[in-house]
Amino acid sequence: MARPRSEEKRTALLDAAARAVADEGMGATTARVSRLAGVAEGTLFTYFDNKDALLNALYLHLKERLRDAVMGGFPHRGAAQAQARHAWDGYIAWGLAHPAGHRALQQLMVSERISEANRAAGSEGFAALHDVLLKRFGPVGALPAEEGLAFAGALFNAMAQAVMDAVVRNPKAADAYRDRGFTAFWAALNTGKP
Repeated sequence: MARPRSEEKRTALLDAAARAVADEGMGATTARVSRLAGVAEGTLFTYFDNKDALLNALYLHLKERLRDAVMGGFPHRGAAQAQARHAWDGYIAWGLAHPAGHRALQQLMVSERISEANRAAGSEGFAALHDVLLKRFGPVGALPAEEGLAFAGALFNAMAQAVMDAVVRNPKAADAYRDRGFTAFWAALNTGKP
């Protein structure tokens, strides 16, 4: 008789996978994940069929956590700048509070092991932010809307990462780094706009 699955154990495995991927990249082994979670490797495979299933589940798990941080309380009726600032602050707060999850998600986002279906599912719930980015940045010149959105997202990620790195080095200046980083991002987003 199969043992019942525990949501608590599944979450522990996903948290362990985030730490392993953050530290070792996509080469992190299921044995390492199991050790970090404090379970036998066979237990991992009662929750995930294989490593790719684990990585895809981790991607969705982290995107859900990020979506909660970025889109929770999103000011849908607010000005574009207030909407972008809300997302910015939520993203940086989540990244600083969950550095392993953030590092793991950055690697998973560029991994070929994440299915297109899961990439699409991971994007759900961010539509309001995507709209702000598209209206302010894309399409630009020869860039189609989707490429403009991808570029704006890459700028957001890179500039937010610079802020997080600075805050880790000098936590006392966190507010200043967050404010200046957003000012720089908003200026980049609005280059050439009336």
